[in-house]
Amino acid sequence: MSKSSIRTKGKIARFFTYAALVFFGTGFVLPFFWLVTTSFKPAARIQKWPPDVIPMQNVKAKVGGKTREIYVTPDGAEVAMIKRIKGGFAQVIRVENAAGKPERVNGDTLEPKARPGLEWKNYTKGLVFIPFFQQLKNTLIIAILSVIGTILSCSLVAYGLAKIEWKGKNTLFLILLSTMMLPGQVTMIPVFAIMVKLGWVDTFMPLVVPAFLGSPFFIFLLRQFFLGIPKELSEAAKLDGCNEWDIYRRVIMPLSKPALATVGLFSFMGAWNDFMGPLIYLVDESKYTVSLGLAMFTGQYGNEYGMLMAVSTVVTIPIIIIFFFTQRTFIQGMTMSGIKG
Repeated sequence: MSKSSIRTKGKIARFFTYAALVFFGTGFVLPFFWLVTTSFKPAARIQKWPPDVIPMQNVKAKVGGKTREIYVTPDGAEVAMIKRIKGGFAQVIRVENAAGKPERVNGDTLEPKARPGLEWKNYTKGLVFIPFFQQLKNTLIIAILSVIGTILSCSLVAYGLAKIEWKGKNTLFLILLSTMMLPGQVTMIPVFAIMVKLGWVDTFMPLVVPAFLGSPFFIFLLRQFFLGIPKELSEAAKLDGCNEWDIYRRVIMPLSKPALATVGLFSFMGAWNDFMGPLIYLVDESKYTVSLGLAMFTGQYGNEYGMLMAVSTVVTIPIIIIFFFTQRTFIQGMTMSGIKG
């Protein structure tokens, strides 16, 4: 087989690989695209079918001395519908033409005239509809403390399981892993009873303290990373007079930055997106997190979809920014061993 044919086959293989990546990547991007575009749509066009791919706004104009929304008849004429609210429902009183004179047109056949435009009011109204910045502050406090607690507790346990020889550590590690098979719904009520006894309900303690007690998945992740760090480094540190704490702090932790960044990112995302925990333990609205705040846009008497999508976009953007700035370290933490050799 000639070099040119091999080169051609390689190009074809790369083409199909990239095509598959674009296809599946588009499937993941579409929900976020829908979220962002819906956040810029007026309420009247959010549930329109077929939906607007590009955000559109209904056109308004002066009709009979008043500003009205413009509609288009089946034959292309532009008119304005005069409505009134009765019994909670909008009723069409009459239809007027551009001169303000009545038109005999069936209101059900009219389509609103629209043009591309962004509804920024969803953002300005949404951020004040709920105490967003107070909820953002609460979420950041919980998320940052959770990251600190997770990294400290999980790295210490993982170091003991990976680098210190003691009897029964493998058995204990298997028991630790087996706890991952317990669904959260099984332990939810017992844990809640403990928090009630401790008097921690309606505080941040139930959302923060568990992070300082370790997580089986993160312990497993860090243990496997620590096992990839050569033993010779620890032995050399012992010859220099370091104890286990010094080895952990001065040797293992600096070499484990990719894994620690991965654990920190997962922990931050878990605390940032957590809905069930704050829903169970927080009562005072001044302590609500952004996940609970988003639920306040839907209620018994109506749903504010435009504002909900706008604030959801604001909440999602920080996670995307953090991931893009840390993706290289994140990937290294999942794939690399302790050091490059």
